[in-house]
Amino acid sequence: PHEQAVLLEVDTVKADLFLSLAPGAMARFADAIRSCLVPRCFLIAHSIAKKHNLGTLVRSATAFNVEQVCVVGNRQLNTFGSHGAEAHVSMKHLKSLSEVRSYLKNEKGCEIIGVEIMDGARPITEHPFKGNTAFIMGNEGSGLSKQQEAICDSFVYIPQYGAGTASLNVTVAASIILQHFAVWAGYQENAREGVKYVVAERPQRKGPRDQCPRDPEEVVEERRMQREGGAMREEWIESSGVDLFD
Repeated sequence: PHEQAVLLEVDTVKADLFLSLAPGAMARFADAIRSCLVPRCFLIAHSIAKKHNLGTLVRSATAFNVEQVCVVGNRQLNTFGSHGAEAHVSMKHLKSLSEVRSYLKNEKGCEIIGVEIMDGARPITEHPFKGNTAFIMGNEGSGLSKQQEAICDSFVYIPQYGAGTASLNVTVAASIILQHFAVWAGYQENAREGVKYVVAERPQRKGPRDQCPRDPEEVVEERRMQREGGAMREEWIESSGVDLFD
């Protein structure tokens, strides 16, 4: 379906512009169109009870080409179990569920899908996706909370075929969900070498270890508030006539 969309998009380009491109430029132009049309995947991390599960979630996110992990609430991260995968996926901190919904809907154009065994949820095997998608996993013990359900547009579940367990571990469930989306989205399989997949060179660390990095805009805003706070303190000292060194 995505290849057909690419061809339809190309058909809208004026013939004289398209034909004027050199063969190499034409190929790059087609790749650029394709990259714009490939659906992007996001993962929301919120209320993960077991700290080591976050690291494993990040590892799965990297394996299945998740564009960004949105960490809601505490900025502190425990990525134990990620085996260094946290360096290969973008991490964004957001303060609340309402903030992450606004960000994903307004800035990323995502449908937010909750993963839960519940009435109205569709089986993941049906691939009920439309485009850019963000998934939110439930708590290991209690599943999705009412607050988490409230930010979702729809829900999916993973069909089970054996009667030995009521549900799957959150990291196992996330891996299954993300792999299904990657197949539907048509992501290109990574290169293999022997019995392993090729790992890209580790990017340079930005910011403290085990902490979600700050956005440049967030840093600017924080510094602005600090400056304003300092100016207000100086103004109060001058107006009150207090001598701090007396």
